[in-house]
Parts: sequence; C-alpha cells; structure tokens
Amino acid sequence: MSDKEYPESMWQLPEFDSYELSGRQADYCICVFIINEGDKFLNQLAKMAPYQKDIDIVIADGGSTDGSTDLDVLKQYGVNTLLVKTGMGKLGAQMRMAFAWALKRGYKGVVTIDGNNKDSIEDIPGFIRKLDEGYDHVQGSRFIPGGHHENTPLSRLLGVKLLHAPVIRLSSGFKYTDTTNGYRAYSEKLLRASKLAIFRNIFTGYELHYYLAIKAAKLGYRCIEIPVSRIYPETGKTPTKISPFRGNLNVIMKLISAALGKYDPS
Repeated sequence: MSDKEYPESMWQLPEFDSYELSGRQADYCICVFIINEGDKFLNQLAKMAPYQKDIDIVIADGGSTDGSTDLDVLKQYGVNTLLVKTGMGKLGAQMRMAFAWALKRGYKGVVTIDGNNKDSIEDIPGFIRKLDEGYDHVQGSRFIPGGHHENTPLSRLLGVKLLHAPVIRLSSGFKYTDTTNGYRAYSEKLLRASKLAIFRNIFTGYELHYYLAIKAAKLGYRCIEIPVSRIYPETGKTPTKISPFRGNLNVIMKLISAALGKYDPS
C-alpha cells in the first residue's frame, strides 16, 4: 500500500545523546531497550554478538546509572551505537528516539527487543527474513506453533490471554496472540507513515507498542506473527519495569485508549 510520509519537520522527539561506535553496516538494526538491566543486559549482549554481521546492534537507553553502558564494554560486544535519552518520557520516548535515529540513518526496518535477557536471540534472523519479504509489522509470539515460554508469571499469562490480546484482536481485526511481547520488527514504511504519525509526544510509555499493532493491521499493512521464546527466571524477582498494581493499571488504561482510537492523528 502507498502512504504519505510523516514530515520529519513535524517529528516530536525527546532530547538524547548518540554515541556511534561504527557506521551503518546492515539494512536493519535491532534496538535493545534498557534502563539499569545490569548483568542481564550484558549476558544478552554476549548472545547477540554473533549476529552483528547480520544486523546492527543499537542500544536505546532510558538513562542507566549501573555502568552497564560503558562504551568500552559495549565495543567488546559488537554494539554499533548507544542512544541515551536525556529528555522526558519512558519507553514510548525511547522508541521514538530509536526509530527516528534509525530512519535518519537509512535503515530499511527496525527489530525491537527488551534488554533483560528473556528473549530468544536465535530468532533474530526470522525477523530479518520477514522484513525482507515485505512485512511491515512482525510480532514475536510465544503462543503459536514453534513458540515457547517458561516460568511465565500466572498473572502475566492470564492478562495476555484473557484481556490484552482479545482487546487488540477486536480493535485491529488481526488474530494477535502475544500482544505484550516487545520482540517485534517494523518496516521503514510503517514507521514513516503519516496515517500513524508515531513521532508525537503523546507516546510516552507502552501505548506506542499497542498503537502500532492495532493501526498496522487496521490500515492494511502486512502483519504477521512468528514463533519466539521467552524464558523468565525460575526464582527471584520477575524482570520487569511494570509495578504490580499501579503499573498494571496504567497498562490497562493505555491499552483501552489505544483500542478506542485515542491516539489516532487528529
């Protein structure tokens, strides 16, 4: 499908710093979203390092203070660029920062992944293949054939299956199964589309993930799910930035707002 591009002159972005350790090497980049993930993040980078020839590894940091983003350390793992958000906003602001930087650098698409070492790094080539095949929104799913999950907290499992996925399926018309999973890929065409206009300050948190999934399908862009794995630790604190009550309530409110079209361009 054809669509006008959202003019760069209208993009609303948080303030951020960029540290480019290498030039663009690949057609796509994978943006790793972090804030103070410590050893989990570094262990994940070790797994990602072998894929640096296939995709540029970009760290989208929300302002870590744990030392895990030291540039000398990142170089050892083959990281291409570190982006550090210094302005307002949370995940949505990090996403706008990363997407805008990637588009201006000339990437044809972006893979996104959390930096807490839960996701199946070996599935990166699958996202690249789907972008190469012309898909615009590629959603990783634990719940389709070939997908896998372990130690998923029961509250998370029930939340996805009984609330989150049904709401987004109903709103988008696409049979999504794993709508809270941030392991995804987006085409340049989708990210630039004026019909979505993603570079607006209204997107500060998780709502941008939900909005993209809904609007991509609703507007007729090519969407697909691919199998991935997500493994939570057997013991200890669940790796998440969402607080049990207030955080989950906020997620639900943003989900409903996205489903009702509250974030659609005016």
